[in-house]
Amino acid sequence: MLALRAFTGAGWLVGSRLVGRLIDFFTLLVMARALTPADFGLVALAMALVAIIDMVLEVPVTQALVRLKQIDESHLDTGFTLALIRGMLVAVVVIAAAWPFSQINNDSHLIPVVLALAIAPIMRGLASPGLIHFIRDLGFRRIFLLEITGKIVAFCLAMAALYLGGSYWALVVNFVASPVAAGIGSYLLAPYRPKFSLSRWTDFAGFAGWFTGSQLMSAINWQFDRILLGALATKEVLGRYSVANDLSVIPTQSLIGPALQPIMAAFSRIHGDDERLRSAFLKAARFSMLISIPCCLGIALTADLLVAILLGAKWQAAADFLRLLSLSVVATPYFQTLYSLALAMGRPEFIFRLNLFDLVVRSSLVVLGFCYGGATGVAQGRLLAAVVIAFALVIQARRLISIGIGKQLLNLWKVGAAGAAMCIGVVALRAELAGKVAAIPELALVAVTGAVLYGGVLACSGLWLVLDPGRLELVDRWWRH
Repeated sequence: MLALRAFTGAGWLVGSRLVGRLIDFFTLLVMARALTPADFGLVALAMALVAIIDMVLEVPVTQALVRLKQIDESHLDTGFTLALIRGMLVAVVVIAAAWPFSQINNDSHLIPVVLALAIAPIMRGLASPGLIHFIRDLGFRRIFLLEITGKIVAFCLAMAALYLGGSYWALVVNFVASPVAAGIGSYLLAPYRPKFSLSRWTDFAGFAGWFTGSQLMSAINWQFDRILLGALATKEVLGRYSVANDLSVIPTQSLIGPALQPIMAAFSRIHGDDERLRSAFLKAARFSMLISIPCCLGIALTADLLVAILLGAKWQAAADFLRLLSLSVVATPYFQTLYSLALAMGRPEFIFRLNLFDLVVRSSLVVLGFCYGGATGVAQGRLLAAVVIAFALVIQARRLISIGIGKQLLNLWKVGAAGAAMCIGVVALRAELAGKVAAIPELALVAVTGAVLYGGVLACSGLWLVLDPGRLELVDRWWRH
């Protein structure tokens, strides 16, 4: 029943993220046609600064509450108070950093954009802490309603700003309006009367220390390339790179990330039973990679078609970025699964060390790539770093829960084989169709062929997804954990 509840919860989360990303995607297409790469580059640079401040000052209220055996009103009050303090700190740091950041990048337009974007993380943190009850019970229907409502409000306001000639401010409105609307709505769906208290600080303190350090590493990891390009490349180049990056992470953010969110709660429920934890980790990792591999490889194999069809001719230079960046996020779901497991086991220091290693490898290779290949070299550096980090993830999983490297690879070999078959078939088909059909028909033929090859190899290898009342399982007919 726990697996079925986790699956149902994941369904709501995936649904909310998928619908939300579809709205975001449609918004992006409209704005990409109306705005210039330089507009996107300006906002992307401001977002990079806000994202770093947001992640560094993140307070792990939800993560800490999920792990508690019992939650009372004082826990919620403490969580809200911490979020409020954190929001004030974000505001102070953003105000202090906006002017120097604009001077470093020689663009005074960054100051108001950075200040406006900072509203989003503050409002996300001040959402009703009462939502934690639904998260712990794996009931994510209300989360679905909140996220979709916020996305719809943001879309409408962003289109109004674009229609009124707001240029890049339409991007800012879209980013800010969604968390504001969702934050207000959270108090309607999960009523809570704010009270100021730090009486339960001890339940958050130990968790927060390592988490904050880990968030610092993660923030720099994911924004380092944009900061580098913002300082040393043109806004046009940064805009194309940022849009390509946003497209490349759609599978991990829209499908896999939400699907894995209930996994932490499920892992927490079986914490202490090492054998069940190992089995649950292997199943979750395989399920996440089952989705990641065809999506990311598919984007990489058709990057030129996707850019031409969706964004238009002025964005064609983004195709190479999209191809490399989509390959660089293939293994991200494996990290997300390991991340959820470490949090459920109360091992935030493990995540800190992993993020520190990630930072050293990624930043070094990104800088090296920029020196030798400019913006394209940055994307190549990220891809090479992703390969190194993927090997590190397998090793770290062995250290955390004693799963052998061979067993982890055996767990994924059928998914890898199906991905390889898909790549071979798609490359051969594209070579045959080159110059003979228009972009849209070619993309449709390639997508269908890739899906058939991938699904067919999995089915022939005995890998099936079984859903019966009270049971959800990714079944391997020939091998079980």
